[in-house]
Amino acid sequence: MQQQTVFALMENRPGVLNRIASLFRRRNFNIESLNVGHTDRSDISRMTIVMDSENVDARTVEANLYKLVNVIDVQDVTNQPAVMRDLVLIKVKATPEQRTEIANLASIFRASIVDVAPDSVIVEITGTEDKIEGLVELLRPLGILELVRTGRVVMMRGDHVGIRHTPGANGGRVRSEE
Repeated sequence: MQQQTVFALMENRPGVLNRIASLFRRRNFNIESLNVGHTDRSDISRMTIVMDSENVDARTVEANLYKLVNVIDVQDVTNQPAVMRDLVLIKVKATPEQRTEIANLASIFRASIVDVAPDSVIVEITGTEDKIEGLVELLRPLGILELVRTGRVVMMRGDHVGIRHTPGANGGRVRSEE
């Protein structure tokens, strides 16, 4: 499956996320991952959207997002030099004897054990999908009890700024042309 990654800056106001989700529902766009959080400015949020690109082109999504009043900027970063990461928590069944094996696997993947209970451990891993899937496959035989993912976040590499968020004369929309 081909995926495209788009991120957008939007005003941090009630109902904005709902309007964006409704746009995707109405247009029948399939979202694989959606991550939203504050930026360095409290009045602006950043959304990273990963979608199935077999059914929709990122330019179509970008054009539709720009129609929403509270969206400041949108950029397709699918083929751009960027750092893409996902955070995953994995609760694994673990007897006291298995904890060393799990700790060793976590160490190999630069993951951390963040909680230990009498019959389980929670492993935290941050990285690319391939790295995460590698650890998940090795933990699966031990018994994964629960798994939760944040969804992908993206930042452009180097001094390239994916999106500038300085309000401009065009209603707050400023595109980075870099």
